This record gives sequence, C-alpha cells and structure tokens, in this order.
Amino acid sequence: MGVVVTGIVVAALWVALRGPERWRRVLGGEKAVWIGGVAFPGVVLTVLLIWGLTLTASLTKPITGDEMRIRVTGEMWWFRVEYLDAAGNVVMRDANEVRIPVGVPVVFELRSADVLHSFWIPHLSGKLDMVPGRTNLLRAEATRTGQFGGVCAEYCGGPHALMGFVAIAKEPEEWQRWFDARVAADSVQPLAAVSTTNPQLAQGRELFMENGCAACHRVAGTQANGLAGPDLTFMGDRATVGAGILPNHRGTLTGWIGDSQGIKPGNRMPSYDRLSAQQLDAIAAWLGQLK
Repeated sequence: MGVVVTGIVVAALWVALRGPERWRRVLGGEKAVWIGGVAFPGVVLTVLLIWGLTLTASLTKPITGDEMRIRVTGEMWWFRVEYLDAAGNVVMRDANEVRIPVGVPVVFELRSADVLHSFWIPHLSGKLDMVPGRTNLLRAEATRTGQFGGVCAEYCGGPHALMGFVAIAKEPEEWQRWFDARVAADSVQPLAAVSTTNPQLAQGRELFMENGCAACHRVAGTQANGLAGPDLTFMGDRATVGAGILPNHRGTLTGWIGDSQGIKPGNRMPSYDRLSAQQLDAIAAWLGQLK
C-alpha cells in the first residue's frame, strides 16, 4: 500500500510540474483542490475509521463460551501463561509461550501484575494493553501452522526491549495430544524425578534446590513451588530462554543461568556466576529434561 500511495504522489507531482499544459491547469484549479485535498481524504479516512472501530470491537467482544481461553499476565519482564477451562479454572501453566490449535478461536485474557505492558502477536491479532487491576480480552485465530514472535509493545522500564514471547500454532489433533499430555503431567511431573537415575541430573536438581531457584520457580512434582518467576515444569519443551530472546538449548540455558544479568540487564533473576561451569551445565541438563 505504501508503494502505491508513493507512486500516485510521484505521478501527480510529475504531472503538476512537467505534464501537458491542459493537465496542469486542471490540477491547479480550485475544483481539483477541493476534490483531491478535502473530499477524497475525508471519504478515505471515514471508511478507515469505521473499519478500524468495527475490527476493534470484534477483537475485544465478551467471551461467549465457545472459545479457547488463555490468561496471560505481563510481569517485569516476562509473560505468565495459564490455560483455562470453560469455568475459568487454571488447568495448565506455562511462561513466555502460547500454543494454540489452527482454526480455533482463542480469547486471551490479558492482565498485568505490576506496570503497563502490551500484548502483541503481529501475525495473529491486534495489540492490546495489559493494565494493572483490569482484564482486557483479545481474540485471535491462527489460519496456518507455524511459530510467531510476540512482544511487549508498551514501554515498561528496564529490559522492556527484551520482553518477548512465542506463539506456536499446531494442527488441532496434534495440539490436543500435546495439551492432554501437559494437563496430565502438570500436577505431578513424572520427569521431575528423572534425576534419581542419572548422576549429573541428580546433581542439577540438588543445585537447583540448594541455590534458591525453588523460591522463585515452580516445577510440578518437586518441592519447588515458587511463584515469583516463570513456571519451569516444562522448561525442556519451551522454544526460548529469557522470555523470547534466546533459542532454548543446553548451551543457551547454561549461559542464561550463569549470566542472566549480562544477557538481559536489569531483569529480576541474579546471575549465578559463583557456580562452576560444570555445576551450571548440570542444572541446565536437569531443566532440559523437563518436558
């Protein structure tokens, strides 16, 4: 659209400056000014305003009961994700990532735990603010499978520019298998005990519990029940580390634990640079098994 508008402006300018005399007289007349400078822009802007208001109303209309519901809470500087049932009860928790089925209407219930944030997945839906003390509703529906980047689009201080998340759209059958497995595992995560059969994983789990990680993070099936930070029950299955800023693999996870302040300055997780490389790798290995 920008190319089309620019082309029209350039063409009109050329005609006005170097075009045939008859055309220049027409463009310079009072009638052309009223039509091109008042009537045409007025009609176009009115149509765009009506279209925008209609679209906004459709994206934020109340819940009808037929949609999939996901509550997303903006926090400094990450996103808490909770999948809800029809009654509004939390059935599964995640962080910095939403997974949705293609062709199914989704309502995001947007909240903030601290300051103003904004939830935006450019390829799926519009942008809507996350306001403390208020729940805003945003509708979306994926038309194809894929992974789509999302961001906080409202300046919220500190490392705002590094506050992102991922939306993953799957075929409905694949999504349902994934969701059912997640819900079944969320209350008692079987792989949380995997450390008992592997010395490195056992060490990683022990270091996680001993170094204060459990005070801020939850891992279902363990004594880690912290709520201040992202839920790590399925950390190994997550697409990113650090709220959408790094791909999730053992190397980036190790680096994040050891130098989170260097990677994302000002975030609320301290750097565990007092731990050795071997200890950091053990924690990352244990977290990587949680799927």
